Amino acid sequence: MPKQYLTDAQSFGEHLKRSTRILALLGAGLSASSGLPTFRGAGGIWRNHDAVDLATPEAFDEDPALVWQFYSYRRHMALNAKPNKAHWALAELAKRNKHFITLSQNVDGLSPRAGHPARQLHLLHGSLFDVKCSGFYCTHVEKDDFTDPIVPALAIPTDAPQPLPGSTTDGSEAANSLMAAMRHQVAGRELDLSNASVPLARISPEQLPRCPKCHNLTRPGVVWFGESLPTDTIHAVDTFIAESGFIDLILVIGTSAKVYPAAGYVDVARKKGARVAVVNMDAADIPGGARGLTDRDWFFEGDAGVIIPEILKPVIGEV
Repeated sequence: MPKQYLTDAQSFGEHLKRSTRILALLGAGLSASSGLPTFRGAGGIWRNHDAVDLATPEAFDEDPALVWQFYSYRRHMALNAKPNKAHWALAELAKRNKHFITLSQNVDGLSPRAGHPARQLHLLHGSLFDVKCSGFYCTHVEKDDFTDPIVPALAIPTDAPQPLPGSTTDGSEAANSLMAAMRHQVAGRELDLSNASVPLARISPEQLPRCPKCHNLTRPGVVWFGESLPTDTIHAVDTFIAESGFIDLILVIGTSAKVYPAAGYVDVARKKGARVAVVNMDAADIPGGARGLTDRDWFFEGDAGVIIPEILKPVIGEV
């Protein structure tokens, strides 16, 4: 069966230049070229744990240290990654067009770090760098906490020598061990905590992050499975759509958009007249399958970090 959608950047660029009201849906594929694992599908395993199993309130209640080690690892990885050209290109489009809004399913903080205007960027699943109290009655939230590690016990271990207690009575052996560890600390290579063969430190609840108000444990400020999506985010996007007599374009980048509410926005935008442009590594991830796109829509197969700057170039120029 022949393809029903467009694949040429020229026709997309011409439509983009005529477009005013634009909605973008972002998924984990956007950050793949920044070197971040998606923790979905075939790559969704961390230390033999299904990442989905660690992303629940029940997992946190059962083993808060393990869940914090998983999220501390993800925070560390995200902080060591850099926004790729797609992040910068989308941020530039937002700066040039106040009627362009983005709904991101990513929690890695790369879009904000690329300077994407906060008023036009809505985070559906929260952020790794927000921390909130786990107490039922406490509403304490800390935004944009980029401390790494967030507490000393969650530091990524290295292969550098560790100081050992000495057996001599004058302390010389212990002092020599400490000096040796200090000499090698700079050159210590971080161990890969995603590898199950690397031992995890035993961490007591007392060593985990605590709420400064009520002293309960704090938890990552992300939306876990089984939790409600942020109402302010949903309201902002719904308001943009409701106030739009016409939507020119919806971009679906690095996500299959098969899960609601993201999946619903494609249908709603199309009813408002939007043409759909999908950028994804996998042609099987077209929203609704190949039949979900028409001969008015586009599908660009490949790395979003390469494709997005190119197809937005007619409006934003070089990134």
